Amino acid sequence: MKTIHKFRLEPGKEPTTLTLKEGYRVVRSEYIVPHKAVYLWVEQPLNVTTPTLERQFRVAHSGEPVPDSYEYLDTALDPFDPEAYHVFAVPVGEESLFNPAGEGASNDTLSRHNWQHTAIS
Repeated sequence: MKTIHKFRLEPGKEPTTLTLKEGYRVVRSEYIVPHKAVYLWVEQPLNVTTPTLERQFRVAHSGEPVPDSYEYLDTALDPFDPEAYHVFAVPVGEESLFNPAGEGASNDTLSRHNWQHTAIS
């Protein structure tokens, strides 16, 4: 069995770290006006024995630069302001750039450049 969970992403220079089940799949992002925040919907297995992974996601405004290695996932629009929020996945192996102590860094077997497609299996 599987389900879809909703996660709030914090905009800014620092990525948001989420703990997700192996085999997850990002299905949607949306700007929720009353919360003034971007949310990410993620499909995940329900099996409690499924290992978890820590993944980072970054929200950037239009025109704001992000590293070439970040993978674009979706855009969330504010329907009442001329704002667009672009959601990017931070590749495995680059988490330590934002976490110097290495806390929460994942050492799983997913490849650095193709992690999301491998994780979908």
